[in-house]
Amino acid sequence: MISQYLGFDSDFIIIGLLAVVLILMILVIVNMVQMKKLKKAYKVFMSGKNGKNLEETLIKRLNQVDNLLEANSLNEKNIRLLFKNMKLAYQKMGLVKYDALHEMGGKLSFSLAMLDGRNNGYIINAMHTREGCYTYIKEIVDGNSIIVLSEEEQEALKMAMEAEVPAK
Repeated sequence: MISQYLGFDSDFIIIGLLAVVLILMILVIVNMVQMKKLKKAYKVFMSGKNGKNLEETLIKRLNQVDNLLEANSLNEKNIRLLFKNMKLAYQKMGLVKYDALHEMGGKLSFSLAMLDGRNNGYIINAMHTREGCYTYIKEIVDGNSIIVLSEEEQEALKMAMEAEVPAK
């Protein structure tokens, strides 16, 4: 009767309902297969373990995570301290070898510039002559010296200042 009022044939309604039932049956079968896989994975996970063993394993793993977090925090603190101390260490160097007395040969004299990350440090100048070896040191502050630098010392200072500083 309802089909007469709506203008539908009852055969179409029955076919439609059968299609819906078929789709639902397929979904039930897929769901059953997935549930079986899940039960199998759960059995594998729980095999040889009772509730007490599983709890002990979880507590052990959580303690390991806590230890790792603590160690990571300590490592970060140590790295910050190393970078802070590294700024004070000599990180840049420039070396120029030369002949103090042109007739001697062998380039036995040298100027060595050693600077930290802020271009503070020293220039060591060793001059080798026939009478002996004379060593001088000049302080460098912010890349400058209050004492006049020789040509070789200026070259060593320039080399050191152009050296790359390790990244932070």
